[in-house]
Amino acid sequence: MDPGGEHGIYEIEKALELARKHELDLVEIAPNANPPVCKIIDYGKYRYEQQKKEKEQRKKAARVELKEVRFRPHTDTHDFEFKTRHARSFLEEGNKVRAYVQFRGRDIIYKDQGMDLLRRFIEELQDVAQIDQPPQMEGRRMATILAPAKKK
Repeated sequence: MDPGGEHGIYEIEKALELARKHELDLVEIAPNANPPVCKIIDYGKYRYEQQKKEKEQRKKAARVELKEVRFRPHTDTHDFEFKTRHARSFLEEGNKVRAYVQFRGRDIIYKDQGMDLLRRFIEELQDVAQIDQPPQMEGRRMATILAPAKKK
């Protein structure tokens, strides 16, 4: 397309000559079309506009953070409820939550209590969360990851 508004099917040499005449660039827009679609534009300005659009899209993209909630095998009910409320607020804000039970020293023999704790945690939050990673051992800690539930 000619910057003057003219458009049509041109030979490559003719299109390049038109671009040089206007001191602009010949840019291939749709290479798979038959014949390929090209435009005579200022390529630097075109790239700048594209980068601006991409930057704007990245800015609008949702950023998901991973918040952590730590338990011990013998965590008391009040502490459990307190931490569960915090996890609920994190999930409602759209963040993921990693909950883990830290085993120190001889606590490692209480793996079943850790598993029960994480299962109860998941149960409490099942209305606002979905399981991203089921509970599993990672060294001396048992962890699970919950993601915000999809809104209906």
